[in-house]
Amino acid sequence: MFNVKDRVVVITGGYGVLGASMARCLSELGAHVVIVGRKAEKGEALVTELSALGAEALFCKADVLDREALIAAKEAIIGKWGRIDVLINAAGGNMPGATIMPDKNIFDLDIDAYRTVLDLNLVGTVIPTLVFGEVMAKNGKGSIINISSMSSQQMITRVCGYSSAKAAIDNFTKWCAMEMAKKFGEGLRVNAIAPGFFITEQNRTLMTNPDGSHSDRAKDVIRNTPFGRLGEADELHGAVVFYASDASKFVTGTVLPIDGGFSIFSGV
Repeated sequence: MFNVKDRVVVITGGYGVLGASMARCLSELGAHVVIVGRKAEKGEALVTELSALGAEALFCKADVLDREALIAAKEAIIGKWGRIDVLINAAGGNMPGATIMPDKNIFDLDIDAYRTVLDLNLVGTVIPTLVFGEVMAKNGKGSIINISSMSSQQMITRVCGYSSAKAAIDNFTKWCAMEMAKKFGEGLRVNAIAPGFFITEQNRTLMTNPDGSHSDRAKDVIRNTPFGRLGEADELHGAVVFYASDASKFVTGTVLPIDGGFSIFSGV
Protein backbone atom coordinates (compact mmCIF):
# COMPACT_ATOMS: atom_id res chain seq x y z
CA MET A 1 0.00 0.00 0.00
CA PHE A 2 2.83 2.41 0.85
CA ASN A 3 5.08 1.18 -1.96
CA VAL A 4 6.98 3.92 -3.87
CA LYS A 5 9.55 1.63 -5.49
CA ASP A 6 10.46 2.74 -9.04
CA ARG A 7 8.24 5.83 -8.86
CA VAL A 8 9.78 8.88 -10.47
CA VAL A 9 9.72 11.67 -7.90
CA VAL A 10 10.64 15.26 -8.76
CA ILE A 11 11.59 17.47 -5.79
CA THR A 12 12.06 21.19 -6.41
CA GLY A 13 14.47 22.77 -3.94
CA GLY A 14 15.40 19.21 -3.12
CA TYR A 15 18.80 19.97 -1.62
CA GLY A 16 17.39 22.06 1.25
CA VAL A 17 17.26 20.60 4.75
CA LEU A 18 13.72 19.27 4.46
CA GLY A 19 13.78 18.47 0.73
CA ALA A 20 17.05 16.53 1.00
CA SER A 21 15.67 14.53 3.91
CA MET A 22 12.63 13.59 1.80
CA ALA A 23 14.93 12.69 -1.10
CA ARG A 24 16.99 10.34 1.07
CA CYS A 25 13.87 8.67 2.45
CA LEU A 26 12.28 8.10 -0.96
CA SER A 27 15.56 6.88 -2.42
CA GLU A 28 15.95 4.34 0.37
CA LEU A 29 12.46 3.08 -0.47
CA GLY A 30 13.43 2.53 -4.11
CA ALA A 31 12.06 5.65 -5.80
CA HIS A 32 13.91 7.37 -8.64
CA VAL A 33 14.54 10.89 -7.36
CA VAL A 34 15.07 14.04 -9.42
CA ILE A 35 16.46 17.09 -7.64
CA VAL A 36 15.54 20.40 -9.30
CA GLY A 37 17.18 23.65 -8.22
CA ARG A 38 19.45 26.56 -9.10
CA LYS A 39 22.57 25.47 -7.20
CA ALA A 40 24.36 22.81 -9.22
CA GLU A 41 27.03 22.19 -6.61
CA LYS A 42 24.49 21.30 -3.93
CA GLY A 43 22.24 19.37 -6.29
CA GLU A 44 25.04 17.28 -7.78
CA ALA A 45 26.45 16.57 -4.32
CA LEU A 46 23.11 15.19 -3.14
CA VAL A 47 22.69 13.09 -6.28
CA THR A 48 26.19 11.67 -5.76
CA GLU A 49 25.25 10.80 -2.17
CA LEU A 50 22.01 9.11 -3.25
CA SER A 51 23.72 7.22 -6.06
CA ALA A 52 26.37 5.94 -3.65
CA LEU A 53 23.53 4.38 -1.66
CA GLY A 54 22.38 2.52 -4.76
CA ALA A 55 19.56 4.85 -5.76
CA GLU A 56 18.80 6.13 -9.25
CA ALA A 57 18.95 9.91 -9.01
CA LEU A 58 19.24 12.90 -11.33
CA PHE A 59 19.93 16.60 -10.88
CA CYS A 60 18.33 19.17 -13.21
CA LYS A 61 19.49 22.76 -12.94
CA ALA A 62 16.47 25.04 -13.10
CA ASP A 63 14.93 28.00 -11.31
CA VAL A 64 11.32 27.27 -10.32
CA LEU A 65 10.35 30.65 -11.82
CA ASP A 66 11.95 29.82 -15.19
CA ARG A 67 9.39 27.87 -17.18
CA GLU A 68 11.72 27.14 -20.09
CA ALA A 69 14.37 25.68 -17.77
CA LEU A 70 11.71 23.53 -16.13
CA ILE A 71 10.51 22.31 -19.51
CA ALA A 72 14.09 21.29 -20.32
CA ALA A 73 14.23 19.42 -17.00
CA LYS A 74 10.93 17.72 -17.79
CA GLU A 75 12.28 16.55 -21.15
CA ALA A 76 15.43 15.18 -19.50
CA ILE A 77 13.33 13.23 -17.00
CA ILE A 78 11.02 11.85 -19.67
CA GLY A 79 14.07 10.91 -21.72
CA LYS A 80 15.47 8.91 -18.81
CA TRP A 81 12.38 7.30 -17.27
CA GLY A 82 9.48 8.09 -19.58
CA ARG A 83 7.16 9.43 -16.91
CA ILE A 84 6.76 11.52 -13.74
CA ASP A 85 4.78 9.99 -10.89
CA VAL A 86 5.22 12.46 -8.02
CA LEU A 87 6.04 16.16 -7.74
CA ILE A 88 7.08 17.65 -4.40
CA ASN A 89 7.11 21.45 -4.54
CA ALA A 90 9.69 21.99 -1.80
CA ALA A 91 11.31 25.16 -3.16
CA GLY A 92 10.55 28.25 -1.09
CA GLY A 93 11.88 30.62 1.49
CA ASN A 94 11.77 34.06 3.05
CA MET A 95 13.82 37.25 3.04
CA PRO A 96 14.40 40.08 5.53
CA GLY A 97 12.44 42.81 3.74
CA ALA A 98 9.25 40.73 3.81
CA THR A 99 9.66 40.11 7.55
CA ILE A 100 8.50 42.59 10.20
CA MET A 101 11.15 42.68 12.92
CA PRO A 102 10.30 43.65 16.54
CA ASP A 103 11.51 47.25 16.10
CA LYS A 104 9.45 47.68 12.87
CA ASN A 105 5.76 47.60 11.93
CA ILE A 106 3.61 46.79 8.91
CA PHE A 107 4.30 50.18 7.34
CA ASP A 108 7.97 49.29 7.08
CA LEU A 109 7.20 46.33 4.80
CA ASP A 110 9.42 46.27 1.70
CA ILE A 111 6.88 45.66 -1.05
CA ASP A 112 9.52 44.48 -3.53
CA ALA A 113 10.75 41.87 -1.05
CA TYR A 114 7.12 40.92 -0.38
CA ARG A 115 6.59 40.30 -4.11
CA THR A 116 9.80 38.27 -4.28
CA VAL A 117 8.66 36.01 -1.45
CA LEU A 118 5.23 35.57 -3.05
CA ASP A 119 6.89 34.68 -6.34
CA LEU A 120 9.32 32.19 -4.84
CA ASN A 121 6.78 30.34 -2.71
CA LEU A 122 3.51 30.65 -4.65
CA VAL A 123 4.47 31.18 -8.29
CA GLY A 124 7.43 28.85 -7.70
CA THR A 125 4.86 26.16 -6.87
CA VAL A 126 2.38 27.00 -9.63
CA ILE A 127 4.87 26.92 -12.54
CA PRO A 128 6.39 23.49 -11.67
CA THR A 129 2.85 22.18 -11.18
CA LEU A 130 1.94 23.31 -14.70
CA VAL A 131 5.11 21.91 -16.27
CA PHE A 132 5.44 18.57 -14.47
CA GLY A 133 1.74 18.14 -13.75
CA GLU A 134 0.98 18.17 -17.46
CA VAL A 135 2.95 14.94 -17.82
CA MET A 136 0.84 13.38 -15.07
CA ALA A 137 -2.37 14.60 -16.71
CA LYS A 138 -1.40 12.97 -20.01
CA ASN A 139 -0.68 9.71 -18.17
CA GLY A 140 -3.88 9.98 -16.13
CA LYS A 141 -2.04 9.43 -12.86
CA GLY A 142 0.19 11.32 -10.44
CA SER A 143 0.53 12.90 -7.03
CA ILE A 144 1.50 16.51 -6.38
CA ILE A 145 2.63 17.39 -2.86
CA ASN A 146 2.86 21.07 -1.95
CA ILE A 147 4.55 22.51 1.11
CA SER A 148 2.34 24.71 3.26
CA SER A 149 3.21 25.98 6.74
CA MET A 150 1.76 26.70 10.14
CA SER A 151 2.09 30.36 9.16
CA SER A 152 -0.77 29.84 6.70
CA GLN A 153 -3.17 28.76 9.46
CA GLN A 154 -2.02 30.64 12.55
CA MET A 155 -1.14 34.32 12.74
CA ILE A 156 2.58 34.23 13.48
CA THR A 157 4.46 37.45 14.08
CA ARG A 158 7.09 38.83 11.66
CA VAL A 159 6.63 36.56 8.64
CA CYS A 160 4.19 38.69 6.66
CA GLY A 161 5.24 37.76 3.12
CA TYR A 162 5.84 34.09 3.87
CA SER A 163 2.44 33.78 5.61
CA SER A 164 0.64 35.33 2.66
CA ALA A 165 2.37 33.00 0.23
CA LYS A 166 1.70 29.85 2.22
CA ALA A 167 -1.98 30.76 2.72
CA ALA A 168 -2.18 31.03 -1.06
CA ILE A 169 -0.52 27.60 -1.34
CA ASP A 170 -3.36 26.11 0.71
CA ASN A 171 -5.91 27.68 -1.63
CA PHE A 172 -4.03 26.62 -4.76
CA THR A 173 -3.71 23.07 -3.45
CA LYS A 174 -7.45 22.73 -2.97
CA TRP A 175 -8.35 24.47 -6.21
CA CYS A 176 -5.87 22.44 -8.25
CA ALA A 177 -7.06 19.20 -6.63
CA MET A 178 -10.60 19.96 -7.74
CA GLU A 179 -9.55 21.04 -11.23
CA MET A 180 -7.24 18.06 -11.83
CA ALA A 181 -9.82 15.50 -10.68
CA LYS A 182 -12.70 16.98 -12.66
CA LYS A 183 -10.75 17.47 -15.87
CA PHE A 184 -8.30 14.54 -15.81
CA GLY A 185 -9.81 11.94 -13.51
CA GLU A 186 -9.31 10.43 -10.10
CA GLY A 187 -5.76 9.33 -10.83
CA LEU A 188 -4.42 12.85 -10.25
CA ARG A 189 -4.17 14.02 -6.66
CA VAL A 190 -2.96 17.30 -5.17
CA ASN A 191 -2.29 17.61 -1.44
CA ALA A 192 -0.06 19.57 0.91
CA ILE A 193 1.80 19.07 4.14
CA ALA A 194 1.97 21.92 6.64
CA PRO A 195 5.12 21.57 8.73
CA GLY A 196 5.26 23.15 12.13
CA PHE A 197 8.62 24.49 13.25
CA PHE A 198 11.81 22.84 12.02
CA ILE A 199 15.30 24.31 11.94
CA THR A 200 16.29 25.05 8.33
CA GLU A 201 18.98 27.23 6.80
CA GLN A 202 16.37 29.89 6.08
CA ASN A 203 15.02 30.29 9.60
CA ARG A 204 18.15 29.44 11.56
CA THR A 205 18.91 33.06 12.47
CA LEU A 206 15.36 33.53 13.77
CA MET A 207 15.21 30.27 15.71
CA THR A 208 18.73 29.99 17.14
CA ASN A 209 21.30 32.20 18.84
CA PRO A 210 24.89 32.45 17.55
CA ASP A 211 25.92 29.73 20.01
CA GLY A 212 23.27 27.36 18.61
CA SER A 213 20.87 27.60 21.57
CA HIS A 214 17.19 28.29 21.04
CA SER A 215 16.29 31.94 20.50
CA ASP A 216 13.45 33.59 22.42
CA ARG A 217 11.27 33.08 19.34
CA ALA A 218 12.01 29.34 19.32
CA LYS A 219 11.23 29.16 23.03
CA ASP A 220 7.87 30.86 22.37
CA VAL A 221 7.14 28.30 19.65
CA ILE A 222 8.05 25.39 21.94
CA ARG A 223 5.80 26.77 24.70
CA ASN A 224 2.94 26.77 22.19
CA THR A 225 3.64 23.25 20.91
CA PRO A 226 2.02 20.51 23.02
CA PHE A 227 4.91 18.15 22.20
CA GLY A 228 7.22 20.73 23.77
CA ARG A 229 9.90 20.68 21.07
CA LEU A 230 10.75 21.54 17.46
CA GLY A 231 10.31 19.02 14.67
CA GLU A 232 12.95 16.77 13.10
CA ALA A 233 13.19 16.53 9.31
CA ASP A 234 12.53 12.78 9.25
CA GLU A 235 9.17 13.35 10.93
CA LEU A 236 7.85 14.56 7.56
CA HIS A 237 8.67 11.26 5.88
CA GLY A 238 5.53 9.36 6.81
CA ALA A 239 3.23 11.97 5.33
CA VAL A 240 5.32 12.27 2.17
CA VAL A 241 5.31 8.50 1.59
CA PHE A 242 1.56 8.41 2.31
CA TYR A 243 0.83 11.04 -0.33
CA ALA A 244 3.34 9.63 -2.83
CA SER A 245 1.94 6.09 -2.61
CA ASP A 246 -1.39 4.43 -3.31
CA ALA A 247 -2.15 4.58 0.42
CA SER A 248 -3.71 8.00 -0.29
CA LYS A 249 -5.41 7.16 -3.59
CA PHE A 250 -8.80 8.53 -2.37
CA VAL A 251 -7.26 11.61 -0.76
CA THR A 252 -7.00 14.97 -2.54
CA GLY A 253 -7.18 18.64 -1.64
CA THR A 254 -5.98 18.14 1.94
CA VAL A 255 -3.47 20.13 4.00
CA LEU A 256 -1.96 17.91 6.67
CA PRO A 257 -0.40 19.58 9.74
CA ILE A 258 2.84 17.99 10.97
CA ASP A 259 3.39 20.28 13.90
CA GLY A 260 3.46 18.52 17.28
CA GLY A 261 0.02 19.98 18.00
CA PHE A 262 0.91 23.64 17.43
CA SER A 263 -2.18 24.24 15.26
CA ILE A 264 -4.67 23.01 17.87
CA PHE A 265 -3.19 24.61 21.01
CA SER A 266 -4.40 27.95 22.37
CA GLY A 267 -1.35 28.40 24.56
CA VAL A 268 -3.35 28.09 27.82
